[in-house]
Amino acid sequence: MTEQYQPPKVWTMDDESGGQWASINRPDSGARHEQVLPVGNHPIQLYSMGTPNGQKVTIMLEELLALGVSEAEYDAYMIKIGEGDQFGSGFVEVNPNSKIPALVDHSGDEPINVFESGNILLYLAEKFGHFLPTDLAAKTRTMNWLFWLQGSAPYLGGGFGHFYVYAPEKFEYPINRFTMEAKRQLDVLDKQLAKTRFLAGDEYTIADIATWPWYGNVVLGKAYDAVEFLQAEGYTNVLRWAKEIEQREAVQRGRIVNRSWGEEWEQVPQRNSAADIDNALALKPE
Repeated sequence: MTEQYQPPKVWTMDDESGGQWASINRPDSGARHEQVLPVGNHPIQLYSMGTPNGQKVTIMLEELLALGVSEAEYDAYMIKIGEGDQFGSGFVEVNPNSKIPALVDHSGDEPINVFESGNILLYLAEKFGHFLPTDLAAKTRTMNWLFWLQGSAPYLGGGFGHFYVYAPEKFEYPINRFTMEAKRQLDVLDKQLAKTRFLAGDEYTIADIATWPWYGNVVLGKAYDAVEFLQAEGYTNVLRWAKEIEQREAVQRGRIVNRSWGEEWEQVPQRNSAADIDNALALKPE
């Protein structure tokens, strides 16, 4: 029998724990170095990275621009989380939790700092009056699913994704534990989407914008390379929903912002105008 791990009476940090993010993970918060954030010409300044949480906000902004909301024009600067940019003094001033995305709205008398991806979506929806119903019942359904996503996605990303892809070794127990939960969540979505076109009903809302970058990317094979492992083809309603949203022009534009990986046409590390996305997409093969 292998020797079982026995937790010590008092936990101390193990610098040799390994894993892709070991070099930046620490048990304390706050700035680790001085780093001033760049500021562009638009009122909305986004500091992010094209992870699922980052995609939520850039998709939302591109959806608003597609509706003709010119006030939603934005500058998006890449925060390289693998290099610790989120611990720079400027970023920590905007988001003391040192997590992307973070947004600063300079349109008023005083800048407004907005952090937590779900809250940024809510802020933009309320500010511009789109993708959040005003009817109390419909709004509540939307918020139900937005909060569901914010509570569920950490199990998919920090749980399943971490142990299936990023952990230094493959460990059976956590992979089984979080795979079970990921599949349970996909089943929750599948049963809901059997009843409605979008998560909160027939209307596309911030609940869909929040959820697609996580679960849509997974079932479409764009995250964790786990389609076969999770038997994603069995979640037919999730797949139908994911494919429909994927076809939206704003989603195709927003998902490639603040990225420096993938195909050349998928990389827009910094966005200061629509032309930055246009130029990247022009490289996409026919």
